Amino acid sequence: MAQLVRSSFAGTIAADSFVLLVHLSLEMSTPDWIVLLVTLASMIAYGMYKGRGQSGAQSYLLADRQMPWYVVLLGIMATQASAITFLSAPGQAYTDGMRFVQYYFGLPIAMVVICVTFIPIFRRLNVYTAYEYLEQRFDRKTRLLTSLLFLLSRGLSTGISIYAPAIILSSILGWNIYLTNVLMGGLLIIYTYTGGAKAVAHTQKLQFLIILASMGIAGYLVVHRLPQGVGLNDALYIAGKSGKLNVITTKFDWKDKYNIWSGLIGGFFLALSYFGTDQSQVGRYINGKDENESRKGLLLNGLVKIPMQFMILLIGALVFAFYSFHPAPLYFNSAAYSTLKEQEPQAVAQMEGRYSQLHQTYEKQVLQVSQLRQGGDEPRLNTSVQSFLQTQHQMQLLRDSVSLHISAQHYSPDKNDTNYVFLYFVKNALPKGIVGLLFAVIILASWGSISAALNSLAASSLMDVQRMGKTIMTAKQELAYGRLHTLVWGIFCIGVAMFAARLGSLIEAVNILGSLFYGTILGIFLVAFYVKRASANTVFAAAVITELGVVVIYWCDIVSFLWLNVIGALAVVLICLPFSFKKLPPTVDMH
Repeated sequence: MAQLVRSSFAGTIAADSFVLLVHLSLEMSTPDWIVLLVTLASMIAYGMYKGRGQSGAQSYLLADRQMPWYVVLLGIMATQASAITFLSAPGQAYTDGMRFVQYYFGLPIAMVVICVTFIPIFRRLNVYTAYEYLEQRFDRKTRLLTSLLFLLSRGLSTGISIYAPAIILSSILGWNIYLTNVLMGGLLIIYTYTGGAKAVAHTQKLQFLIILASMGIAGYLVVHRLPQGVGLNDALYIAGKSGKLNVITTKFDWKDKYNIWSGLIGGFFLALSYFGTDQSQVGRYINGKDENESRKGLLLNGLVKIPMQFMILLIGALVFAFYSFHPAPLYFNSAAYSTLKEQEPQAVAQMEGRYSQLHQTYEKQVLQVSQLRQGGDEPRLNTSVQSFLQTQHQMQLLRDSVSLHISAQHYSPDKNDTNYVFLYFVKNALPKGIVGLLFAVIILASWGSISAALNSLAASSLMDVQRMGKTIMTAKQELAYGRLHTLVWGIFCIGVAMFAARLGSLIEAVNILGSLFYGTILGIFLVAFYVKRASANTVFAAAVITELGVVVIYWCDIVSFLWLNVIGALAVVLICLPFSFKKLPPTVDMH
């Protein structure tokens, strides 16, 4: 862990602060600042207003179970679609193409299973958390183990989600990234701490609507800013020939992170665990007015999530096409690249000269391809396509060498510049006002997911850990402890954010963390629902053995991370089956 926080990185950020402050403050116009600050301040005030009138755990943690289906839907989507989705996903498409969308192919099937099995049980038992059910089905230690697995995985991933918007403010202001983490986490704690689940639900509703509208504007502006005579079809053609529209990958490979098989199977198990057993999501739909409202919100999420993610990734592919017709930076992380230029000016000057020549040639080649497509000269078109792909490959080799050098010299904690691609585009290519709005959108997206996570972490640690001993509390005490747990988890997640910088693509890092724990958690619930004769001791031992095995498999890099969800879930079930033929005592409540 010591390598996660190198003193050289802190010194690098400090050295760059003045340069970045002068450079980027010029790019952020007065309208941008007004839009950014007013949007964020209004959201905090709105959350505090909607969250007023708390009286106890029922209102603070469950919003009195009065949320209609559309609030449930938007809350579920906002919880899943953090700033990482809008910051890292376009960069993921820019560098690796759109095949990441296959990760969601198992989601609709999982939504149906949850609506049929999970929701009726949770609603009938009137639980605060999903893990309460496990104590009734098994025993306290199984409930405690499962809740601790959730608290660990969700606490770590929430810290990464705080780091994502901190990148933005750090880039804008040139602030130290650690100070920015504290600021970003602290602001959202204000309304989450005071307003609880009501504040979370209502702010998520507004946040997500603003986010969708703003991303639509960004997509339109990408195409609008293309050179005259170059349209959407041309941009898609260039992106497609460059391998950025690779939506479906059918080749089966255990180590391939994103193909249709890992998406359908691994994605199904991950979605089933995330939406069915992760309190940050369970807490969104058990707040519904009734079972039908919860089901509507969940099923609609399964229908709209894939198209939404497709469009976000498509924006990344279009940004790639945009920078085929316009000058693109050699490296998108401006702070790290500035440090490289200061430390090794001659080497950078040579690479920049070579890269500039290649990109000028590349721009001419892609323009020629666009013109030949209109003329219908197929042989010349094919020759031109091969030419621009060769030039593109040479430019990518230069970018890779810069990335490797920056990483090796510790000029940046990031392994690559994936997380900075869309940020760079917004900052340098969009008009005044829109820049501030999109920065605000990425921060709001982060707040939506983090506030829900903090609320769920507080609910689980209070109800599944502190109150497991059936401690009697007054409503006033429940409210006070609920807020205390929210505050403590907020501080913990800010601490995790300090270590998030070396994790590379943030959207992958979050999903890898989830995959390390979600399979085991899901396996416990599958045994609870479907292996009716499994005993508490058996499932507890199976869960411990499985979790250790999953960590070893990941450490040895045997399979892609999505398959860890399948392995974890099935391992718990399979270990329990041989020991599940003995009848359970008649006093055990199966549901």
